[in-house]
Amino acid sequence: MGRAFEYRRAAKEKRWDKMSRIFPKLGKAITVAAKAGGEDPSLNPTLRTAIQNAKAQNMPKANIDNAIKRAFGKDAENFIQELYEGKGPHGTMFMVECMTDNHARTVANMKWIFNKWGAGLVAPGSMEFMFARKAVVEFQKPANMSTDELEMALIDGGLEELVENDGTMYAYADYTDFGSLTKAFEDMGIEMTKANLQRIPNDPVELTEEQMEEVEKLLDKIEEDEDVQDVFTNIA
Repeated sequence: MGRAFEYRRAAKEKRWDKMSRIFPKLGKAITVAAKAGGEDPSLNPTLRTAIQNAKAQNMPKANIDNAIKRAFGKDAENFIQELYEGKGPHGTMFMVECMTDNHARTVANMKWIFNKWGAGLVAPGSMEFMFARKAVVEFQKPANMSTDELEMALIDGGLEELVENDGTMYAYADYTDFGSLTKAFEDMGIEMTKANLQRIPNDPVELTEEQMEEVEKLLDKIEEDEDVQDVFTNIA
């Protein structure tokens, strides 16, 4: 699961960096977390994780502080989370997580993008069973611990799998164990590079380079939308 999945994540983040759209997405996540659980990261684990993820992408402190302040301003926006499911060319499937203050705008945009690029939305819940929802923590392996010791220490936090890829470690757990897994890292004093919830395909599809180029165009258009927070596919 880990190696191919993290390759897809790296490819997506490269696209985001090119488009310079990662900061607004991270800022929105911080604002929503602060509004839901308070502005003190020490008392709000979700906010603490959102800030960690932002720092991992080199988001300036001023941007982070402003995102927190937006949650409590008099003109604070009320964001809702929405999930769109769609089918694309060559047997591809898409799970699109959005955060929006305008449902009508978001659903219209998603329908237009999918239809424009030879794809289409499907009924909610149609593809949930085709993806496993996992808590994923990225971190650097401590010099004083072996992989076996790490596994034993994290198992009470819900750890299911530990993967090493090019010197970086990835810990996987069921999505319901996100809080306990991140707390285990905090209790051990191990810094998390990133921590979030991912949707991992149960049966990834292989695409040719030509097919991938076609699908990438659709992916790019989806990720360009301001309401889109994350996109998951079944591409191997």
